Amino acid sequence: MWKKSNYLRMRRDEESSYLIDADFKELGYAAKKLANHAIKLGNLGFGTSFLEWVASFAAIYLLILDRTNWKTNILTQLLIPYIFLSLPSIIFSLFRGEVGKWIALVAIVLRLFFPRRFPDWLEMPAALIILLVVAPSLFASTLRSSWVGVAICLAIACYLLQEHIRASGGFRNSFTKAHGISNTVGIVLLLVYPAWALIIDLL
Repeated sequence: MWKKSNYLRMRRDEESSYLIDADFKELGYAAKKLANHAIKLGNLGFGTSFLEWVASFAAIYLLILDRTNWKTNILTQLLIPYIFLSLPSIIFSLFRGEVGKWIALVAIVLRLFFPRRFPDWLEMPAALIILLVVAPSLFASTLRSSWVGVAICLAIACYLLQEHIRASGGFRNSFTKAHGISNTVGIVLLLVYPAWALIIDLL
């Protein structure tokens, strides 16, 4: 004879197995979501590091243009802290070491004892190397690894862009005047990296 207690026990067992199956499905779904988010964040991180390289080279390119044919009154000296804050870690570590110290020593000796042979276009690159070498580790690591450094880069890029547009006589002229396109594109590349990095930090 079929007892009611047996029926209730079977019913409870079925409900338990159903709940366990549902829990396993939920865990599988959560694991898939976690994996997808991790992949997306990894891709975003790769994008940030790529843009960091692009921004650094764009800043160096603009620094070179400033010493050749970009004759405006904007503060291109601001490119030095921008490069300091956005330089990829590999290059930053290289110039923080013995290589940077030797370059800084040669630059200082030339500037002190052979000032007439020290070209003007080397002033800012030499200042950058000296800044890389002498900046305290706490200061450098704190600024470079935090959103504060990214915000400073963004402020510099915005300032340079508006100053360049003003010096060119308007937004249209900044894209049509001689050397305007290359300069504007370079400054826009400076703007993209910190904007993207701040978005990633907010996510």
